[in-house]
Amino acid sequence: MEDVALTTLKLLMIGESGVGKSSLLLRFTDDTFDKQIGATIGVDFKVKRLIVDGNQVKLAIWDTAGQERFRTLTPSYYRGAQGVILVYDVTRRETLQKLVIWLNELDTYSTKANMVKMLVGNKIDKTDREVDRNEGLQFARKHSMLFIEASAKSCDGVQCAFEEVAEKIIQTPGLWDTESPTGGVYLSKPTRSQRESCARYYCTMA
Repeated sequence: MEDVALTTLKLLMIGESGVGKSSLLLRFTDDTFDKQIGATIGVDFKVKRLIVDGNQVKLAIWDTAGQERFRTLTPSYYRGAQGVILVYDVTRRETLQKLVIWLNELDTYSTKANMVKMLVGNKIDKTDREVDRNEGLQFARKHSMLFIEASAKSCDGVQCAFEEVAEKIIQTPGLWDTESPTGGVYLSKPTRSQRESCARYYCTMA
């Protein structure tokens, strides 16, 4: 049997230290949660094969460190990225506010003008929330981003976040290079059950 050619998509995860970027990535790629996970040093990298509405894609996901001292390591990793997941902690309002700095950095270093941006409010399993859902949604709308709330611990919203980014990338003309001489991947429409499973967490741009 011949191997099916996969479309490779480059995704970045950015945001302040401690918001749970690595935990979200670990939950998505390995379906595990480690409450003792340490801070990312520089950049971590994982690959995940995914079926997006019946189409096979390979996500190359770069998890960048949130600490200021590692910020100089990240500019080269922005180049060529088709999608970015910006993460904040719903129990720490400043992690949402500081995403403005990350967005400025993204505008400076990214090479894809129409890259897909997803805002993720993580740690919704916690009770000491400082940022309500509407505040996150308004921030996402202001900066033309998709929006979802999630919990790496409980797994809520995690799969939907990555799947939505991958789907929007493929649906954006010129954002990714096709690997097929006849035009590459054509997305089938998502089923109602797929959409309903994400509707609890996910909001499109308005």
